[in-house]
Amino acid sequence: MTSALTIHTYGNQSGPTVVVLHGLSDSGTNFPDLVARWQQDWHIVAPDMRAHGTSPRFRPQEMATSGEIMHADVLEIIDAQTEPVALLGHSMGGALALRAAVARPEKVWALVLEDPAHATGGPSPSDVSTRFGEFVAEVSARMERGELDRLIAEGTWSPTETREWAISKPQVQRDYLANGLHLGGQSWDELIAALTVPTLLVVPARDSVAPPGSAAGNPLLTEVVIAGAGHCVRRDQPEAYFDAVETFLASHRG
Repeated sequence: MTSALTIHTYGNQSGPTVVVLHGLSDSGTNFPDLVARWQQDWHIVAPDMRAHGTSPRFRPQEMATSGEIMHADVLEIIDAQTEPVALLGHSMGGALALRAAVARPEKVWALVLEDPAHATGGPSPSDVSTRFGEFVAEVSARMERGELDRLIAEGTWSPTETREWAISKPQVQRDYLANGLHLGGQSWDELIAALTVPTLLVVPARDSVAPPGSAAGNPLLTEVVIAGAGHCVRRDQPEAYFDAVETFLASHRG
């Protein structure tokens, strides 16, 4: 499957590999500040997940199994790496990263979840799909009107982060947002109970997408709460985010 995906690679080809999985409506180019910070030391693999960026679209008959198809995509990406990887995911990408680490613990030496989406074992509620589709449509319309500079000026993130975030919105498959949002058949609690990989969960103090009490029940999972951040912790409070993540990864690298 993944041979058809767009996979961006950055950084030091001889360094340890970190696979980074983006959130819903983003793309593999949406980690510019991470790339700038880590490119000297890390080999960074950043796919455009299916229905995002320039990767293939879901066919109508695939909508009901989109979560399983994305899961298979991620497994193929990490299986293709010559050594175990650090796996990092945000929101939707966090849910996918968690499933992959449970399925392939021998291929993941550390897992970082940035405010991961709450896997319920079923499709996303229709009101969530509707609201998100409307949000993507609004940003896409502004991009079509040539308002990229205005979006950057209005944002609180770095210009490089806002730019890539905005560019990715018109690329998303709209009928996937309307009909295909599904994180797979395993719930958050089931996945956390099965986790055997050292894991860092980075969440904001409030407005978290991750479920309450998300770090409970597994001693391999450490939770760090970042004050002053919303759902996009890495963009809202980059220094606090990178301090937590880099400390965690350094403590588990062999």
